[in-house]
Amino acid sequence: MVTPEAKRDAVAHLCDEHSVSQRRACNVLQADRSSVRYKRIRSDDAELREAIKTVAAARRRFGYRRIHVMLQRQGIHMNQKKLRRLYTEEKLQVRKRGGRKRALGTRRPMVLPDRINERWSLDFVSDAFTDGRRFRVLAIIDDYSRECLALVTDTSLSGMRVTRELNQLLTRRGKPRTIVSDNGTELTSIAILKWCQETDIEWHYIAPGKPMQNGFVESFNGSFRDECLNETLFSSLAEARKQITAWKEDYNKHRPHSSLGNITPIEYAMKMALQKQAA
Repeated sequence: MVTPEAKRDAVAHLCDEHSVSQRRACNVLQADRSSVRYKRIRSDDAELREAIKTVAAARRRFGYRRIHVMLQRQGIHMNQKKLRRLYTEEKLQVRKRGGRKRALGTRRPMVLPDRINERWSLDFVSDAFTDGRRFRVLAIIDDYSRECLALVTDTSLSGMRVTRELNQLLTRRGKPRTIVSDNGTELTSIAILKWCQETDIEWHYIAPGKPMQNGFVESFNGSFRDECLNETLFSSLAEARKQITAWKEDYNKHRPHSSLGNITPIEYAMKMALQKQAA
């Protein structure tokens, strides 16, 4: 019995079950009578609790800080300390999933690009359908705005398929200066090397065994797996594409990004564009 509320419940239990006075129950349990007799005057904040639980149910991997941002967007303003107290009382804490061991060593920070389309990052993420079959997702992000440019889902993604998806992006957004990726077989294939020569785009390969050299897409992959892949069961490729596309739209347009000042990637891109025009 650590909290005052737990001690009050224990004292009430002794008084009811053993017909002892409150004074004697407090002496036995070493509880302060003033704390036991205290009557709460604080409101129960039922509406706020309901709003917090609604957001937490819709976004089960959001902590209290991101829930605070989402409530502010709905016009619900409250002190973050109060929100954290209500969040804790409702037992909405997000459980940390077990992670793998990471190698120790020097971590040099990546230089942040200074404009949109300067550098794209690219990586693969794997998952499985409910029947055990595997599928892969090609993730492409803009390192400056953190916008997810594409999430290509299929059972097989070859180097030729990667070049086709990149050509579609070039048509919509123009050419990036650099693309960063690891040394996977699809990304070091003849198709990719030929595509780089034809488009005159620099392709930078990170050092083997150094995923943090591609830290932006690795961070995105962590959020993507935690908030989408681990939260959803996919029974077919069509269903996986539909759910993953919906999550991508939510990530770009509605999900607050802490490294961007708790605004979305689309809002950040528009903000930077307006600042550039003003300058």
